[in-house]
Amino acid sequence: MTTQNKSNRLANEKSPYLLQHAQNPIDWFPWSEEAFSKAKQENKPVFLSIGYSTCHWCHVMAHESFEDQAIADMLNKDFISIKVDREERPDVDHIYMAICQAMTGQGGWPLTVFLTPEQKPIFAGTYFPRSRKYNRAGLVEIIAQIANKWKDDPERIREAGERIIQDTQSRLLEHRSGDVLTEETLHEAFRMYESNFDPENGGFGSAPKFPTSHNLSFLLRYYMKTGNERALEMVEKTLDTMHRGGMYDHIGFGFSRYSVDEKWLVPHFEKMLYDNALLVMTYIEAYQVTGKNQYAEIAEQVISYVLRDMTHEEGAFYSAEDADSEGVEGKFYVWTMDEIEDVLGIEEGDLYSEIYNITESGNFVGKNIPNLLDATLVSLAKRKQIPQDVLKQRMEAARNKLFAHREQRIHPGKDDKILTSWNGLMIVALSKAARALDKEVYADAAAKAADFVLRELRREDGRLLARYRDGEAAFLGYVDDYAFLVWGLIELYETTFELRFLHEAVQLNADMLRLFGDEARGGLFFYGSDAEQLLTRPKEIYDGAMPSGNGVAALNMLRLSRLTYDAKLSQAADEQLQAFAGAVSQYPPGHALTLAALDFAYGEASEIVIAGDPAKAETQHLLRAVQRQFLPNTLLILHPPGAAGEEVRKLVPLVQDKLPLGGRATAYVCQNFACQAPTQDIADLENLSSEH
Repeated sequence: MTTQNKSNRLANEKSPYLLQHAQNPIDWFPWSEEAFSKAKQENKPVFLSIGYSTCHWCHVMAHESFEDQAIADMLNKDFISIKVDREERPDVDHIYMAICQAMTGQGGWPLTVFLTPEQKPIFAGTYFPRSRKYNRAGLVEIIAQIANKWKDDPERIREAGERIIQDTQSRLLEHRSGDVLTEETLHEAFRMYESNFDPENGGFGSAPKFPTSHNLSFLLRYYMKTGNERALEMVEKTLDTMHRGGMYDHIGFGFSRYSVDEKWLVPHFEKMLYDNALLVMTYIEAYQVTGKNQYAEIAEQVISYVLRDMTHEEGAFYSAEDADSEGVEGKFYVWTMDEIEDVLGIEEGDLYSEIYNITESGNFVGKNIPNLLDATLVSLAKRKQIPQDVLKQRMEAARNKLFAHREQRIHPGKDDKILTSWNGLMIVALSKAARALDKEVYADAAAKAADFVLRELRREDGRLLARYRDGEAAFLGYVDDYAFLVWGLIELYETTFELRFLHEAVQLNADMLRLFGDEARGGLFFYGSDAEQLLTRPKEIYDGAMPSGNGVAALNMLRLSRLTYDAKLSQAADEQLQAFAGAVSQYPPGHALTLAALDFAYGEASEIVIAGDPAKAETQHLLRAVQRQFLPNTLLILHPPGAAGEEVRKLVPLVQDKLPLGGRATAYVCQNFACQAPTQDIADLENLSSEH
């Protein structure tokens, strides 16, 4: 029995996820001091529900339970109910997800946790049906049991919550260990990646499969470092199969969040900004390493999707698109064979269906997810004796028609909040693409997004904020916000050579160390010393769907210390690696960004200074010769003439005395603390990646 209720407190929030629940009959609070004060005053336990706006099972639980008047009556009588958007409050989500995993052995969203008024856990899980189903406890029963136990003996429950917190501290706070990270850690990581690799379908492990493109980026670095062909084979197999599968939107472009099967065929249809940003990075790097144009094309398609559908009018990027439309998962994306033929005609429809695996029976609840797993343009062109370029043109014309038709459908919901951290990742991706493909439009898009974040998501005192929506910036930035944005600004400097971006990176990195640093144990806490203090201050080093802020920060610090000759920053980078040595040594493949930092620290890092006037073609030619290559452990600096050069020298001392020779643009290449003879010959710079 559901009912349409008047708005609750969530109607005053900006989060699209919280607003989805503003009409629930449950008396929801946002996470707030008011909610916990009320729980203490009334001696009631807390019902905490955490999710995000594009989460399919969050929608299911909302419709089954949170719109239900009977459940609302139970919660309103005996609990204080709190709803949290995990993308606004990743600090809260991080703590209670770790607790859920410790208590149940698994996690995910929606995250359902019962707490004492002091925020200590009582019970945790993920999705629960309204009533018991498929041997899964129902929410009605759980609410009743916990309410009764609380009434009978609240102190006993409080004591149990305290024990849970003590038992899960190791998950929430990494400690320094006696382990030492060395180059052998990189080799061990490769061996473990190889043992977990799926040679038939690409990717690692079994279903469900996530892109985790940062693992592939590490393997590209490992291939360049060692020449081990197996590392490159794993990357290419995974990138090729992911793109051919249904996880890639072959009509509108962009990748879904993950595949529910091992073949990458059936996706969980939501599209997240961070996945697409990370995948653009990896496809661009694969293009740089292999020279294969298909990787550049895929990256450009994903960028076109982001710029078309996920970009605010002032340049920043939205968070996600939903899996559901009209209440049905994937409805926007799937097709029947008749629909294809109606749009394209019989002849072109049959050809499209043959290539993209469209059948009468379908591959997803009677309909079809277009994919290239059974055929490719190359194989079909050969079989049909159609010139490959002609077939490609015909399929692009078909795609455009299908896209125009699909645009008339009811679109999935869009989470249009702007997150500093995810925007940082997209700035990295666009900067890398701009360099590799010589596309100024990508650099402009990255700069526009960076300017938005630096303008709209920063307080007057310089403190970063985490979320912007509907004219409001809120929530003190987390370590990911700082680390990912600093990464983006460093990449943006090496793309545009606008010194202001490097200045911002240096300042934000210093702020990050001050706000998040742990002087006692090393590493960076997830939330700042100036933020709301929760049960504990966790640290995250594990790279899950996204890389960890600590891993990215280690690489940032190494790069900035080399650029600025800052000995304290170099020491901080070393301490950052040592702080998490135990966790990384235990399972190296779970820490790809820390491995990248380790490779930078122990590998053949180099600096290249181009001294010359950026307005002159000869300077640009030297810059482009370096930028188009995959040189992950190389720093590229422009040393212009005049006052601009003086500003660079103040921030980047290594450019000192590196000047144009004979009035012509000159390149200075330094590797392993030794500098080669300066050169003005582009040919000397064109094969640097093969020398590393």
